[in-house]
Amino acid sequence: MESHARALLQDVEPGDILAALQAIPGVTVVRENAPPRPGVRHFVMTYDQPADHRHPEGTRFQQRLTLYFRSAELPMVLGSTGYGISTFAYQLEPTSLLQGNQLLVEHRFFGPSTPQPTDWKLLTIEQAAADHHRIIQAFKPLFGGRWISTGGSKGGMTSLYHRAFYPHDVDGTVAYVTPNSYGTQDPRYVRFLSKLGTPECREKIRVFQREVLARRAEVEPLFESRTQAMGLTFSLLGADKALEFTVLEFAFALWQYGNASLCDELPAAGGDAGELVDVLDDVVGLSYMSDSDLDYYAPYDFQAATQLGSYASDERHLHGVQRYPGQYDPRALVPFDMKPYRFNPFAMPLIEGWVKAFGQNILLVYGENDPWSTGAFDVRSRNDSYRFTVPGGNHGARIALLPEAEQAVALERLSAWAGLPAASTATLGLRAGAVKSGEEHVSTGVVDRRRGPPRD
Repeated sequence: MESHARALLQDVEPGDILAALQAIPGVTVVRENAPPRPGVRHFVMTYDQPADHRHPEGTRFQQRLTLYFRSAELPMVLGSTGYGISTFAYQLEPTSLLQGNQLLVEHRFFGPSTPQPTDWKLLTIEQAAADHHRIIQAFKPLFGGRWISTGGSKGGMTSLYHRAFYPHDVDGTVAYVTPNSYGTQDPRYVRFLSKLGTPECREKIRVFQREVLARRAEVEPLFESRTQAMGLTFSLLGADKALEFTVLEFAFALWQYGNASLCDELPAAGGDAGELVDVLDDVVGLSYMSDSDLDYYAPYDFQAATQLGSYASDERHLHGVQRYPGQYDPRALVPFDMKPYRFNPFAMPLIEGWVKAFGQNILLVYGENDPWSTGAFDVRSRNDSYRFTVPGGNHGARIALLPEAEQAVALERLSAWAGLPAASTATLGLRAGAVKSGEEHVSTGVVDRRRGPPRD
């Protein structure tokens, strides 16, 4: 396939990137956006993929991509969100640091990257890894420099799964806040959350959760009126169960994107019911269990219920005020019949074992207080792989926020994997400083349900 693509590209005039992209077999250039900055071009494309890589003669679909292009000679950053993608131009942190190109890939079964008819048994980590493998094979003849894969949260998971199945596709991987869970209700997350913050802070969170459910008769009508005004519906779960599941999510959400200061803002018991709904909206979001959100994120919940796993919620302090104990599970959030599908308990341990024993040129970045750090992957320096943690950091952890000494190691290895001269590490450090100060706006590619679907 690669030699065939090279042969076709030989007829393209040097420097004509649009013609070069159009010459790649399977690629359709949907449009070119306005230049996001001088010297940069941005393309929205699709790539023809088989729904089942084991049977490429069957159903096919168009997988959506965007290209942030500087020069074909520069390193390429392969970005994964693990979800849908925005077609607006933005840089992931490694792209900004390396000043390279960026190919952003939408995960199969999200948005327009969904096979028709939709066969859910084809939504697996193996099939998604094969998607990325074929994309790399198609684009490498045009971008012959070093390749770095990256992603945050589920995007980081997607990047690591791809590496496990195709270890030599890229030259290095930067995975941010990337968890590894055991089962659909992993109890390790409860233990992790039980140690965050002060005892007083944790007690305030428990009091808030119990207060909402104990005063359900007051809170639920407000919850329903607010969400109706927002045009939201709850046909799958019903408003009552949606409210309870949102409350169960509260502690996790507070630490995922907030910090201990939020504990001081929690209303005391006996306060105004409207204030309880306000806080629930601020921390979790009232749309979190709505039909529209569950429909968009169904592919994630399906994967969590079949291979990826998820977290358990602490319900011990809610006895007597719960109506659906033990039911907050990914299987309950998928808007179609899950009876034919079972959880595979071997998928994640196999990935975890490969990353630890064989994963080479991998950089992991976690946030100290991010609940997803519960299931942090382990790597070995003998494999030129490293795991760093942002002190006090949450799900927004990135290289620019690491302590100086660890940041220097991360930047030096990233520079080496990208094939840049050793002297470039200092330049990367300056760019990291610009990211930290806000002078340079970048993303780790983290997408999740609390932040809503990516803007198209």
